[in-house]
Amino acid sequence: MTNPQTALYPDWVSPPGETITDLLEEKDWTQLELAGRLGYNKKHLNQLIKGKAALTEDAALRLERVLGSTASFWLNREAKYREHLARIEVQELNQRSITWLDKLPLNELKKAGVIPNERITAKAKPDLVEQLLRFFGVASPEQWQEHYETGMQLAFRRTRATQSDIGAISAWLRLGEIEVEKLDSPHYSQSEFKRALQRIREYTMQSPEVFEPEMRRLCHEAGVVFVMVPAIPKAHVSGVARWLNPHKPLIQLSLYGKTNDKFWFTFFHEAAHILLHADGKKTIYLDDLNSDCQDPQEEQANQWARDFLIPVQYHDRLSTLRNKEAVKNFSEEIGIHAGIIVGRLQHDKVIEPSWMNDLKVSFQLGNSNTSTS
Repeated sequence: MTNPQTALYPDWVSPPGETITDLLEEKDWTQLELAGRLGYNKKHLNQLIKGKAALTEDAALRLERVLGSTASFWLNREAKYREHLARIEVQELNQRSITWLDKLPLNELKKAGVIPNERITAKAKPDLVEQLLRFFGVASPEQWQEHYETGMQLAFRRTRATQSDIGAISAWLRLGEIEVEKLDSPHYSQSEFKRALQRIREYTMQSPEVFEPEMRRLCHEAGVVFVMVPAIPKAHVSGVARWLNPHKPLIQLSLYGKTNDKFWFTFFHEAAHILLHADGKKTIYLDDLNSDCQDPQEEQANQWARDFLIPVQYHDRLSTLRNKEAVKNFSEEIGIHAGIIVGRLQHDKVIEPSWMNDLKVSFQLGNSNTSTS
């Protein structure tokens, strides 16, 4: 599990002083004589040769005149040597930071391709620290802690008290951020987003290979980034709504729960946060639909999603839907998938949780195929 970056900087990188020493031998000069030609005292030259004193632009020009080659050559030798020393120091810091790995969902990050799918040995851990710092885009575990454990966690609005594994949550959020970094979208338009949601509702009857690219396109045109990232179990997150900047909201789903009733409700729940709670642009709404949250904003988002999927004028009809045929007919009438209606009936305790589940569909992220649950 060797880091390819560190492999580019082998242990044999030497200070510029070794080249100076080689040229001294060729010319049969003493350090005292070279110091005089350079205009340095012998102590300073000795420190330069040993790498204790930095080789500056002025020194490079002097060496160019006295020993030959170019100032660029000498400066490049110095730069490579200093970078090599810095990387050695970083490797030592990474070695001291391996306990940070205990906070992260390493198995899930293997599955996501973030780190190699190999056994993690003690020897491999420092390189693994380096790879994960690059993944999170932070300079050190201390910066990760400051950004995620201290900073970002203050912005979390959670629907589940057990969402305490910040390592799992931060990894899942970061996977979404990386997907967003690949995209370029226009500024958010609330009116366009409302129109997009009406169109997206029509796609609940379609298969993932049809609706997923259309959802992305419609959201994109409204200035909303929509991504799907595989669930990380200890994160306990089915979806998140957040603003990456004042002009770019993000909806990120995990397919945690998998069935289409939960998928579509989660999507429209997160859309509601974007529409209704835009004042809280620094808030990160972490939602788990398997929890019972009493937060007013979560209740508002739940109610908006319920009414958007099944408009208020149809609510009285729900109690009459006692068999599959009635559910299918109602599905055709209001234009949403029957599985969503079954999920609503089960949630409202109109029917038992075990009834009509064969009308739902299970989604597999990254695979356009669906299967009945």
